[in-house]
Amino acid sequence: MDRGRFAVVADVSDSLLARSLAERAQATDTFPGLPRPRDAVLIQVAPDARAFRQLIGVHAPEWGAAFAFPLEHRIVMQGRTAPTSAGDPLRVLRHELAHLALHEYLAGLPPRWFDEGYASWAAGEWDREDAIAANVGLALGGFRSLAGLDSGYQLGARRADAAYALSYRAVAELAALDHVRGLSLLFQYWKTDGDLDRALRRGYGLTLGGFERLWLDRTRRRYGGLALFADVTLGAFVLLLIVTPLYLIRRRRDQARLAVMRAADAVAEQRERESAIAELLRSTENPSPGSGGESDSSS
Repeated sequence: MDRGRFAVVADVSDSLLARSLAERAQATDTFPGLPRPRDAVLIQVAPDARAFRQLIGVHAPEWGAAFAFPLEHRIVMQGRTAPTSAGDPLRVLRHELAHLALHEYLAGLPPRWFDEGYASWAAGEWDREDAIAANVGLALGGFRSLAGLDSGYQLGARRADAAYALSYRAVAELAALDHVRGLSLLFQYWKTDGDLDRALRRGYGLTLGGFERLWLDRTRRRYGGLALFADVTLGAFVLLLIVTPLYLIRRRRDQARLAVMRAADAVAEQRERESAIAELLRSTENPSPGSGGESDSSS
């Protein structure tokens, strides 16, 4: 199925999805800050999981929902059998097309964190920030630099989610530095100079290190309270796990001691009662002299 510069290849069972993908790709074929792309793109829709793995190759991480191959101008997506975790296919396609558009203009200049962050931002994946909220301790404690994000994409799904979210946050912060032109001036200088640091200096008056500190500071301020709450909650939970068994042991011991004391009190009370009864019986059987007889006094 052909639509402009896009060709979609899919199984007959995915024909409706293929048509939707082709029409959406053509209708939204511009990306913020970049000139309109011109390269022809092949979109392959895999009919099942096995075909998907064959199309993406053995080196792709298993948690990926779709993949872009910029040098081949190719995108591989899952079809109607995709799990719900694969996400909205139209938004997923937009994300992958943003990768290709960025590569078409800047080739291999963008580092991985910028590439992934831009694709998420261009696709409107606002819910990426939910991953920071869900894994705030990992996100704020595990990644302390932009370059450090690049390793996070290969360290499992959980760390990858945090890396994607922080990359999205970084690109969103960059775009917010110029409310009029967004990223367009940065891209122009980046393409001309071939260096992100120089492009940042010319476009925003910031060094890459300066922006990195700004990004970290704003991210910590934005999520720091949540991180503190998470740390306090975790600490309280751990303390509860430690204290609760000790409390239960102490409570059982006190209850056992109290039961022994009550039993001893009951025995002592019974003995006192029996002693009182015995004393009463003795006094009844042996009345004391002068008690109960006639008076011998004369009038």
